[in-house]
Amino acid sequence: MNKRHPDISMLGKVYPALDIGEITIPMFDIGIVAGFPIPLDNDERAQSIELIRMLCPHPEASYLIRVEGDSMVDADIFSGDIVIVDKSNRTPSEHEVAVCELNGEYTLKRVVKRAGQVWLVPANPQYPEIAVKEGDTFSIWGTVTYIIHKPRD
Repeated sequence: MNKRHPDISMLGKVYPALDIGEITIPMFDIGIVAGFPIPLDNDERAQSIELIRMLCPHPEASYLIRVEGDSMVDADIFSGDIVIVDKSNRTPSEHEVAVCELNGEYTLKRVVKRAGQVWLVPANPQYPEIAVKEGDTFSIWGTVTYIIHKPRD
């Protein structure tokens, strides 16, 4: 594995955003409310949008990855979801979720710094925080920009 282009096959299914064909769907940019209903009966109000361009702010540096596992459920990321990861953002805030490489293994976590120590923090209390120790190989592969999943009951 080379430092500039790590082996990402262990992430599971990884799809470069630019390899996905153009997908256009109608979009009603009306600011729908989750309260009293408003009519959406006029298709002339719809405009076509290119979905991948909307979801990937930097499509040349974006990848879609299918999630396996439940360590990020409290961040609304569930096993089977697809996350869109932007490799151009490798300095996430503590509130963002990142794809991290630690000693040759990849994980989806929040990156938190406390008293000079870097921690990989899950969003599920059943999982422990992971300290990045001196001598570990660590890098941030990219930051999650969107999560795609079906509505849950």
